[in-house]
Amino acid sequence: MGALRRAWKAVLVVSAVCAIIFSTRQSFRASVPSLSASATSRASTDTCKPGLIPVTIRVPGGAIHVSFAPGPFDLREEEMLTWVRRAATAVSTYYGSFPAAHTRLRIVPVEGEEGVFHGTTFGERGGFTRIPVGEHTIAGELESDWILTHEFVHLAFPDMPKRNHWIEEGLATYVEPIARVQAGQLKPARIWRDMVRDMPKGEPDVGDRGLDNTHTWARTYWGGALYCLRADLTIRQLTDNRKGLQDALRAIVAAGGTLDKQNWPLERTLRIGDQATGTTVLEQLYAEMKDEAVQVDLPYVWKQMGVAVHEGKVNFDDHADWALARIAITQPRPMQPVQISSELSGQTTDDRGDAAPSSRFP
Repeated sequence: MGALRRAWKAVLVVSAVCAIIFSTRQSFRASVPSLSASATSRASTDTCKPGLIPVTIRVPGGAIHVSFAPGPFDLREEEMLTWVRRAATAVSTYYGSFPAAHTRLRIVPVEGEEGVFHGTTFGERGGFTRIPVGEHTIAGELESDWILTHEFVHLAFPDMPKRNHWIEEGLATYVEPIARVQAGQLKPARIWRDMVRDMPKGEPDVGDRGLDNTHTWARTYWGGALYCLRADLTIRQLTDNRKGLQDALRAIVAAGGTLDKQNWPLERTLRIGDQATGTTVLEQLYAEMKDEAVQVDLPYVWKQMGVAVHEGKVNFDDHADWALARIAITQPRPMQPVQISSELSGQTTDDRGDAAPSSRFP
């Protein structure tokens, strides 16, 4: 009888541990379309099979503590870790260093499936990302994956309330492919082809009430990306291509504006970015787009950037008016010192001009 009680107690302990591990999945915000119902069931049902050994990956500016939920993968652990390093390298390249000193990554096997599924990232204690990966995923699928890079970009901006969720997802949508090009993982032609195809999804539809008030998938992801594209091009025009959105985002991270911050109003965050570029572009575009359905003349934008797509093939015109801006957006940029005035002390030490975005820009 004593042996039976001990065995039953062991079963209860194991069940409790499994429940604790997987109950956290309710706390995360979705960043891309979800798994199918059957795949979700297989990803969230833990059989407590042995998992791979946890490991810490060190990258410039931070460390990623990787753990694996119980369950098998066809791939070796090192192949999984190569995928993590690739995503971290892209984000570190774009921001100058990894935006989180210590963050956690939980990789969850999905029984019987292949490929990388939706990821979720939460800002608590430096950041935590949970990402399901199919049991039968092959190395090529990890090499072409964009989802983990997208999730790591989320670490580089403060946590926003629901009305401003579009800026978080828009930034991740816009920055992820550019970061991968800057890290040598993609060709520029690939991302401009994809943007020509996908950016129209972010245009306002009938009944749209601006980015702060229209929370559809398309406006959240691609409407936010449209804001980023407009900001990048306008900053580059006003600074003769010396600065871009990348400089503004690096300054926000340098000032402490990362996902573990929940008390940063969007206006304050954008002001820090504007100070770094010597413009007011981020704030002015937000004022313009937050409550109004602003249509962007994308065919004009692509023509001015020198981007033409015909039957899936990209042709660049490097003599177009904004061609240098297009080229600069995807070129790696060395990290430069950033000076930020103290927002908390109320000091206003920036000397930004009052230049407004040019009417020639989107």
